Amino acid sequence: MFLNDLDPVDPARRGSPCQTALPTPGTFFGESPQEDLLIELANDGPERFRLLKRIGYVDHEFPSQAFIVPDDLSTFTTDLTSTPRLFTWLVPKYGIHLPAALVHDAFVVDRDEKADYIGPPITREQGDRIFRDAMKSLGTPPVRRWLIWSAVVLATAWIDIESRFWWRLRWILTVAIIASLGTIATLDLLDIVDWLPWMGSRPFPEELFLGGLFAVLIPAAISAFWGRLWAAALIASIAFALLIHVTLAIGALLLLYRVVERVATAIERRRRSRPPAARTARASST
Repeated sequence: MFLNDLDPVDPARRGSPCQTALPTPGTFFGESPQEDLLIELANDGPERFRLLKRIGYVDHEFPSQAFIVPDDLSTFTTDLTSTPRLFTWLVPKYGIHLPAALVHDAFVVDRDEKADYIGPPITREQGDRIFRDAMKSLGTPPVRRWLIWSAVVLATAWIDIESRFWWRLRWILTVAIIASLGTIATLDLLDIVDWLPWMGSRPFPEELFLGGLFAVLIPAAISAFWGRLWAAALIASIAFALLIHVTLAIGALLLLYRVVERVATAIERRRRSRPPAARTARASST
C-alpha cells in the first residue's frame, strides 16, 4: 500500500507514489503516516480557521488510499464542526470528533466546486458515511455520532442528491408535521386544547408518557417515506420531536443574552465616547 506524495512545496508531484505504508483503516495521522495526529489551527476571521498542517485518514472501504486534508493549505478554511448555536450544548464545535469534522469539511463543497482533499473520488453521501465511521474510530459517543451523521445526511438530501425537489418536499413536510403535532401536544399537555386522541383528558403523567411515546412513533412512520435515507430521517425526526421544547428555551435565553449584551456594549461605548473633561466633572459632582 502506498501514499501519494504529499510534498507541499511541489504540488505537481502529488500523483507519484512514495514507499510509505498506510496505517490500518480507521486511523488518523499527521502530515505523513508515520506522524501522530496533530491539529494546528490559525484564526482566519470570525469563527473561521485555517489548518497549518495536513491531516490524513484511512477509511475501511478505501484501505489502500488515504484521504489527505486539505489539498490546498493556502485556501482551505473551516468553521470546525458546523453546529448552529442553539445546539452547541449537544454537539460542541470542537472535541473528540473534530478531526472527522475537518475531513468532512473538505468533502462538502458546492456542486460547481472541487473537493479540497487528496484521495479517491467519492460522492457526498459516501463522505457522510466516512464522517460517521471516522467519528466512531475517534471514540465519539454513539448518540452524538448518529445525531451528527443524521444532520449532515439531511443537509446532503437538501443540497446535493439528485431529484432535490422530492427530497426537499420530504424535508419540509417532515418538519411541518412534527412541529405542528409538537405544538398541539404541548397545548394538550397544558389542558389548553383537547385535540390529540392519544392524550385526551388523562392525568398529567399519562399524557406526558403518551406524548413522548408518539414523539417516537410518528417520526418512525414518517421515516418510511424517506427511502434509503430512512435511518437519518428517523434519528433526526425523533431528536427534533423530543428536543423542540429544550431548543425553544435555549433560543429564548440566547436571545435574552444578545439583548443584554447589546445594551451593555452600547453603554460601554457611550462612556468611552464621552470627553475626559465631562467624565471628570461628573465624577467630581458625585
